[in-house]
Amino acid sequence: MIKTIASCWALFLGMALIMLGNGLSNSLLGLHASYKGFSISATGLVMSGYYVGMIIGAKLVPVMVQRVGHIRSFGALASLASTAILVHYLFIEPWVWWTLRFITGIAYAGLYVVAESWLNNTAENETRGQLLGFYMLIAFGCLAGGQFMLNIASPEGFKLFILISIFVSVAVIPILISVNRAPVFETNESVSIIQLIKVSPLGVLGTFASGTGAGAIMGMGAVYASSIGLSTKEISLFMGSLIIGGGFMQYPIGRLSDIFGRRKVIIMTCFVGAVASLGAILSTASGLVIYLQIAIIGGLSLPLYPLCTTHTNDYLTPSQRVAASGTLVMAYGCGAAIGAPFVAFYMELMGSQGFFHAIGISFALVSIFAVIRSTQREATAIEGLGDFKPLAPAPASVSLNTNLELEEIEAASGASKVEIQTSFEELVYELNSESGSEKN
Repeated sequence: MIKTIASCWALFLGMALIMLGNGLSNSLLGLHASYKGFSISATGLVMSGYYVGMIIGAKLVPVMVQRVGHIRSFGALASLASTAILVHYLFIEPWVWWTLRFITGIAYAGLYVVAESWLNNTAENETRGQLLGFYMLIAFGCLAGGQFMLNIASPEGFKLFILISIFVSVAVIPILISVNRAPVFETNESVSIIQLIKVSPLGVLGTFASGTGAGAIMGMGAVYASSIGLSTKEISLFMGSLIIGGGFMQYPIGRLSDIFGRRKVIIMTCFVGAVASLGAILSTASGLVIYLQIAIIGGLSLPLYPLCTTHTNDYLTPSQRVAASGTLVMAYGCGAAIGAPFVAFYMELMGSQGFFHAIGISFALVSIFAVIRSTQREATAIEGLGDFKPLAPAPASVSLNTNLELEEIEAASGASKVEIQTSFEELVYELNSESGSEKN
């Protein structure tokens, strides 16, 4: 295992730097917007631009990679993200910032697609799960580490903007000098959201709601912390606790869903999350209790995405899972795009505590809907459940989810991904031909 990780050192180092920059930028921009007089509503809309860009980027970047290759795409997208963060400091206008966040979302989506498809190509079937776990460890660790870098310099100044640009720029170097050969990029057909809703309404709604929660927490968490009077150091601890809580609870919640069933765990996770949000609204706590509260809410919110996507996959065949993964990422991205404006609206309406009101409502709606669905269809038997896969708190795995499903089919059949896709296309062609003959 150590040898396998060592062979991917360039990829892991590059992604660690990118995650550090991404983690720092989310909180920095929220704070800087407040310092520059943006209203809470304007800040929420600005932060949503990133997730809109992620949605578009997940569709556009694979086409670019197919045309110019992994290395050129990675270099161009990193340069785009590095430049965009600097321009934020030069033009202090909400509509300019939204555009820049949109561009940044496209760039980061592309960086994730390139890096993760490269990781899939490097890994063997026997080590892929361990590499995924190590990748998630880096993702959560560096996203949390980025929060603590708020203390390096004042969020009102330009130094942190430069630091983020340096991180993203330097991340290109290990990728470009890596001796590992770039993989052949493969794309898959998509499945419509309507088709997925028919298969698993709870999975799709839960994925959308998890995006709403993650977009709200990551986009507006620092703004909330600032509005209740926390210092820059305390804000970094607040946001760091949120992400650490999400990373820490990934495995326990996933393990419980393997034992007791996805739906039951979704119901309980969202119910406890709603109660925890209500408790945070009513609480007058200070000090360490504040960090514990947000760690609990983050720990219940961030694992909801992999939990709901796994729940959906439990009702799909292996061939359907490949196509459905991209659609679920889109559902998550749509939820994340409205998450920050949703919270901003409640904060404008109800004050700072509107932050927890909005998050609590998201939890409650999913829990109630899951209870309703449990009366309409029996849950998948425990022995029929697939394996739970931990994922990063934002759609940082826009390609990893889809490629992993292909790898599962590959491992089970002994055929390559190209052979699997070719066989599937031939089967569809034969079925269509037979259908046409019968009609004639």
